[in-house]
Amino acid sequence: MNQRRQTVQDIVSRLQKADAESFAVFERSLASDTRKGIQQALKRARHRLQAQAAEQQRLEELYTLQAQAADGGVSVGLDEVGRGPLAGPLTVAAVVLPEAPHIAHLNDSKQLSASRREEVAAAVKDVAIAWSVQHIAPEDIDDAGMSACLRRAFGRAVAAVETAGVAIDVVLLDGNPLHFDVRERTFIKGDARLACIAAASVVAKVERDELMTQAAQTYPVYGFDRNKGYGSAEHIAAIKKYGLCPLHRRSFCHSFVQESLF
Repeated sequence: MNQRRQTVQDIVSRLQKADAESFAVFERSLASDTRKGIQQALKRARHRLQAQAAEQQRLEELYTLQAQAADGGVSVGLDEVGRGPLAGPLTVAAVVLPEAPHIAHLNDSKQLSASRREEVAAAVKDVAIAWSVQHIAPEDIDDAGMSACLRRAFGRAVAAVETAGVAIDVVLLDGNPLHFDVRERTFIKGDARLACIAAASVVAKVERDELMTQAAQTYPVYGFDRNKGYGSAEHIAAIKKYGLCPLHRRSFCHSFVQESLF
């Protein structure tokens, strides 16, 4: 095939769709083509394929470490969102994933855009062997403290998965030990290293964000749809002006206001 007879637009279009095998053929045949558009298209395609290969390797490592941690058994990954906000629940998710299929773009929820998190959360729920989400209400956090509530939520999440009929051998956590289950194993930055913990981080984040977005309709003055209950300047100013609503953690808000409007 005479590459010179093809327009730059034709070749660029084919390079945009090329997989690694076909790109290798293009790269050899177009090496001597001096047209600037062609060389730029080759460069873009090379970078795209390198990024795809790196992403594929990252996903494989997520699942490989998950399998190693399970050591031949069934593992559940857990993660939480909402330790630090001034308002809203503490939310914990538990996810049991199969070895395949690998979920595209699966990552620590903090590394994903809001729209991507929603896509990944939907995919997790679709392929998971089992999953559970548990919420701890603000008043329970005030009464029992965060540490006790974390253990309670994580325990409930594991129990819900087991109630669904999944026998768990290993409980995988991000960060430091919680000592709520003798089967637990912890991994620093586990939400970016093990597939099931990453999946739990995404599901928990999406579920809690949705609750806070809905709460904004009931309590619009606090901007919960924007701050998700965290202590933004806007949120703190609203607390000082309007007081606390039932979603606020009173023990977290002493420095801002002492009285409740609702």
